Amino acid sequence: MDPLLGAAGDRLSAYHDRLARLVAVDSGSGQVDGLREAADLVQGWCLAAGLAVERVPVADQESRPLGDVLVARRRGTGTRRILLAGHLDTVFPPGTAAARPFRVHDGRAYGPGVSDDKGGVLAGLAAVEVLTTLDRHRYGELALVCTPDEEIGSVGSRSLLRTLGAETDVALCLECARDNGDLVSARKGVADLAVTLRGRAAHAGIEPERGANALLAAARLTVALDQLNGRWPGVTVNVGVLEAGGRPNVVADRARMLVDLRAWRTGEYEAALAEIRRLVAEPVVSGVHAELAVHAPTPPWEPGPAGRRLA
Repeated sequence: MDPLLGAAGDRLSAYHDRLARLVAVDSGSGQVDGLREAADLVQGWCLAAGLAVERVPVADQESRPLGDVLVARRRGTGTRRILLAGHLDTVFPPGTAAARPFRVHDGRAYGPGVSDDKGGVLAGLAAVEVLTTLDRHRYGELALVCTPDEEIGSVGSRSLLRTLGAETDVALCLECARDNGDLVSARKGVADLAVTLRGRAAHAGIEPERGANALLAAARLTVALDQLNGRWPGVTVNVGVLEAGGRPNVVADRARMLVDLRAWRTGEYEAALAEIRRLVAEPVVSGVHAELAVHAPTPPWEPGPAGRRLA
């Protein structure tokens, strides 16, 4: 390990220089120009390191461009295929890179996306470069994939990631892990849920009986969803956004809820989702109809012996 660690340490200055350039690019999910600029930078460094690069444009469900998936490959002399997976999109709005520029203080780097996941992408590339520098090629293939849409559920790149994963023996995620340095070998499943409620407007002071209050239905549904916490071990349900109505003297004819569901086990994940569907379909206020949309459902990555062996 000493030669590997030494070669990695020798790359630290160049790593910081690259990270500064990458963090200086605003590349929030959907900021296609910035995402392609970030991909251009990584592509140039990959080509310089001797990797073959492919760019695959991806779009969302409405065919709106999301940017490009970058896939960089290097062949080795062995048989095992290794996938290094990261992403270039961040959660920050345009202008954040200028407002909070990259800096290093007391051995810690700061800036939008510096850890999640631009630092991870560059760590993966640095690892490939270290192996190349030391002439260590006992793998069949190393593939570095960088996606533009992870923060919104990989809605455009999901099918390509599924294909790449099926082609490899080992997949390593380049995301940040835990503050204490622990590796992550299991993750909760997650689903982003959107509930739309439609009722009927009426004057709240003169003829409230003619209305159907979507806000009231959303409030009752919020309580019902919150009560799912604790029903199954490790399952969490959170109503993070509730929007309803428009004027205080009008019975609200519409409401919208955004809900986060997470679970450790596949069976519990599916059971909780089924119960949420039942609650949404069950009228809680007469005249109010609710619809559920499930976005980017990702089943649990359950702990198991294979993951423990790899760790």
